Amino acid sequence: MHKPFNINAINKQLALILATMGLLGSATIASAQKAETASLWLTKADRSALFQKQADVLPFKADGKANDLTIAVNDKETYQPIDGFGFALTGGSAMHIIRMSSDSRAALLKNLFATSDNNIGVSYLRLSIGSSDLNEKVFSYDDMPAGQTDPTLKHFDLGPDKLDVIPVMKQILAINPAIKILGSPWSPPAWMKTNEDTRGGRLKPEYWGTYAKYLVKYIQGMKAQGINIDAITIQNEPLHPGNNPSLLLVAPDEGAFIKNNLGPAFKAAGIKTKIILYDHNADRPDYPISILNDAAARKYIDGSGFHLYGGNIEALSDVHNAHPDKNIYFTEQMVVEPENQATINIINPVKRLIIGATRNWSRNVLEWNLAADPEYKPYTDRGGCPSCQGAVTIDKNEVKKNIAYYSIAHASKFVRPGSVRIASNSLDKLPNVAFKTPDGKKVLIVANTGNAALDFDIKYQGKVLATHLDQGSVGTYIW
Repeated sequence: MHKPFNINAINKQLALILATMGLLGSATIASAQKAETASLWLTKADRSALFQKQADVLPFKADGKANDLTIAVNDKETYQPIDGFGFALTGGSAMHIIRMSSDSRAALLKNLFATSDNNIGVSYLRLSIGSSDLNEKVFSYDDMPAGQTDPTLKHFDLGPDKLDVIPVMKQILAINPAIKILGSPWSPPAWMKTNEDTRGGRLKPEYWGTYAKYLVKYIQGMKAQGINIDAITIQNEPLHPGNNPSLLLVAPDEGAFIKNNLGPAFKAAGIKTKIILYDHNADRPDYPISILNDAAARKYIDGSGFHLYGGNIEALSDVHNAHPDKNIYFTEQMVVEPENQATINIINPVKRLIIGATRNWSRNVLEWNLAADPEYKPYTDRGGCPSCQGAVTIDKNEVKKNIAYYSIAHASKFVRPGSVRIASNSLDKLPNVAFKTPDGKKVLIVANTGNAALDFDIKYQGKVLATHLDQGSVGTYIW
């Protein structure tokens, strides 16, 4: 009895023969070869694996008996493009990094920003425009003695950033020249504010135009240093004036500032940097929607940014649905764990942020913040954060990797900029998200949030991969 022909194998061999003859392009080869095996990078709750590549190659097989737990991936159904995953490079983070020895600093930056070997390929960073609450001291780029002003900005200078943020960014750009950078201000110079203080207050109407020029000068100044600011938000947490530094910026004022000052200033200066609204919690989707409803402001706006200290992640979809032509970004969330804990609650940030934000249209995920010392310093007085653990803890030249590092790694290494989210069904105990990368690979990130180990299937193009995740584990599957 003759064996039946395996038409798929014949087509695959034919494609390879034609490719060798130069008659087929690489894209055609890729389409001719369906998924055969997948690799798995795993983090387990008991820390026995921390973003570790598994030795076993996982095979896709012909569809057999259906598993009740099946994640079906469909790359024919696509959603938003992805810009990247990463952290806030605060002034404090940069200060710790720049103080390391040159060899230790180079090794850390390679691990964070390269994609080879076990490096995690961070592809998006958030910088503070002036100081944030995680700097040693509060500053702007145009501070003046009490009672004095500088409406022509003749004293503008990037100043303190030249000591740490800028030199660290230059080393990062040498590793990844295409990294996306978001700038966010915590406060204008105090002399521009109603209370003339770094904390709280509102922007004086007579300085709206001046502040727009201040932001233009920041983008131009960073560009002169070789640092391209891809996007800015108007104000970090505009409804939280209790931090230091901070500013109260209500929605009508932010909309008017964009429409009448910042948008026209960017246009006049030829600035291509994107303008992102809001930059605060998901409990107030009305804030960005109300501004986007104004066509005169909307024409200058690229999208809206969110944090998740309040509200539900699904609010990002509410804003997307109200204005589907505008982008969604996830710009900040503090992700921390108790020191020296035996387990790692990796499923929490992966489910809430990596999966939650991207399944609700976000083009990125940024966690807060990149680095701190063992005492979580530095932070400002009168409102700074004394509990903000870094993705890495830096103690002189020693580096400890924390939960934020591993949660971002599960996406950043493989879901490269230019990837697109694709369809996958979400299961209650196995929340997940899938992507297609620019080189045609599929990436599926899965968290086991159930109360037991789970066996499940991944189904793609009529074939099935049988796999397993222990309780509390996260797996990134690549094929």
